Amino acid sequence: MCAHVVVAEDDAKQAELIRRYLEHESHGVTLVRDGRAALEEIRRRLPDLLVLDVMMPGLDGLDVCRTIRSEAGLEGLPVLMLTARSTEDDLLLGLDLGADDYLTKPFSPRELMARIRSLLRRSARTRAATGAEGGAPGGDLLTVGPVTVDPARHEVWAHGTRISCTPGEFRLLEVLAGRPGQVFTRSQILERLHGFDRYITTRTVDVHVMNLRRKIEEDPRRPVCLVTVYGVGYKLSDDRRQVRSGDVRREP
Repeated sequence: MCAHVVVAEDDAKQAELIRRYLEHESHGVTLVRDGRAALEEIRRRLPDLLVLDVMMPGLDGLDVCRTIRSEAGLEGLPVLMLTARSTEDDLLLGLDLGADDYLTKPFSPRELMARIRSLLRRSARTRAATGAEGGAPGGDLLTVGPVTVDPARHEVWAHGTRISCTPGEFRLLEVLAGRPGQVFTRSQILERLHGFDRYITTRTVDVHVMNLRRKIEEDPRRPVCLVTVYGVGYKLSDDRRQVRSGDVRREP
């Protein structure tokens, strides 16, 4: 699979190392040194993947990711973040802003390439499954309460309105909507999102859930669709009565 990858990295040696590994696997590479240049490049020609360093001059990687996820035409771009920050809070912040994966420095180039291959495969499957654009959902749909997931078009509708989801958020909803009412543990969801990956923690699931509730729930602090089963995990439910039954407590 030959892809066009934009690498936004201000460390020249690091950028050159990544370029060599990508070109060794026959990918086309564009190097940029700061966040503003990254946005200009991906707006000029949408790549297949963005490898994005967090610590860059001018506009940092977090701001770039935030812009991408809010800008029409760019929101579906796969983003792999690189950072020297290694705390869990930093990792969750990157995912919260819509990064699809996150790798801390120093990293193994082989590990980086494995992550890139995985993201490109997932992105290729999504493009292959996406037929028509726009319009109302159609085909084989997964509908639970006010939420409809359209796997063929890679679209999500909530309360009759199409919403924008990151690939991770979409996959989580797709998993839950495929088994309405079934409770999935965080580990089970995580396995379906990323496979067995020692760098991603189960708190990643909580971040996706929090972001999705902002998009699909009428009151994200009192969710009635994407609900928590305390001590177990999450499920997608259309039983709105459970809020009054005490099964679901107010979210922190």
